[in-house]
Amino acid sequence: MSTPTTTSSAAPTSAPGLNWARNHRYAARTLHRPETLEQLRHVVAGARRVRALGTRHCFNDVADSPGDLVSLEALPAPVEVDSAAGSVRVGAGTSYGVLAQRLHEQGWALRTMASLPHISVAGAVATATHGSGDRTRCLAADVRALELVGADGELRRVERGREEFAGSVVALGALGVVTALELDVVPTYQVRQDVYSGLSFEAFTANFDAVTSAAYSVSVYTTWVGGDTAQVWLKTRLSDSAEAPAELFGARPAPEPLHPLPEVDVRNATEQLGVPGPWHERLPHFRSSFQPSNGEELQVEHLVPREHALGAVAALRELGPSLAPLLHMCEVRTVAADDLWLSPAHERDAVAFHFTFKQRQREVLAALAHVEEALAPFSPRPHWGKLFVADAATLAARYPRFADARALVARHDPGAKFANAFTDRIGLTG
Repeated sequence: MSTPTTTSSAAPTSAPGLNWARNHRYAARTLHRPETLEQLRHVVAGARRVRALGTRHCFNDVADSPGDLVSLEALPAPVEVDSAAGSVRVGAGTSYGVLAQRLHEQGWALRTMASLPHISVAGAVATATHGSGDRTRCLAADVRALELVGADGELRRVERGREEFAGSVVALGALGVVTALELDVVPTYQVRQDVYSGLSFEAFTANFDAVTSAAYSVSVYTTWVGGDTAQVWLKTRLSDSAEAPAELFGARPAPEPLHPLPEVDVRNATEQLGVPGPWHERLPHFRSSFQPSNGEELQVEHLVPREHALGAVAALRELGPSLAPLLHMCEVRTVAADDLWLSPAHERDAVAFHFTFKQRQREVLAALAHVEEALAPFSPRPHWGKLFVADAATLAARYPRFADARALVARHDPGAKFANAFTDRIGLTG
């Protein structure tokens, strides 16, 4: 490990190490930890190849670099609410858990949260990470503006309504190092969480729209084998309804709190049994106070157009027996359409199938090829931070603005400073 430096033009450095799931060792030579914006600009301007590294929660090499990596964890992390505008400016490396707590203290909230509140705002936005809800778009759809350091080390700002904005928000780190974001906020609200068990596949498919609209946010968990799904999580805004249904198409409320993965300590999950609480303590599945260790899991997620949901469910049920030895659980969620060029929900309401596999990567990748083949008739788009095997031609055909995104990257980074093996492999660069 190199000796840390603290001059005005340099930043402390170290070796990058492993990602959260320990299935990827970063190839970058050095991880910089700038403590000021000027140090960050100096690092970016002086590097031949460089990328931003967030909270390491990606399961592939999207955040890696053939040159250097830069972390924003030591930079100042503002959380500045503009009540008149209904917005907040937040440091890019800030976690959603920290942002949510600061917002709630000031009477404000986000419309949605991802399952894990420990991920950074910039990382989640760059990969179009999402929560759940028929009317809820991905986290990136709430971005009003981005501030980022470009290839020349200069700071620029991209605002909603401006040309190129829709291609700059979900950009996979290929346009530069994002330093701050402005997000839409709404007045704070209360949520109750109720978990049900015993929903049969027959009832789920026969009442798909009614199940996914039964609350503000709905998650259905399944292993794709047997006659019943495993769990249904309903997160209800108290302004929408104060009461949970006594039963959900045959499913009954769980008598005690549950974790999505039965073998994991339930104390890590957010509070259930209908106890009302602040939005940021109910919308995620896991508590901010729970610090996840290295994950003994691999994650895969594909989003298909909502109109193909039942076809996708049927295809995955056929694969169920072959997936069972590798699968911990699969979560089914809905996401509303947005206009961001590289969002998996671009211009289409989507249903997301999020797989949590055991940490057996070679076998999981082999199984993943079968999953993508089974979903191919339904035009699946992968979550950019999870494992997938689709090639560049396949991906480009599923994103109407993919060529525009590629041209945008080439225009702002002609020297490919922010390119890496991942962006080359998917056809965004290279």
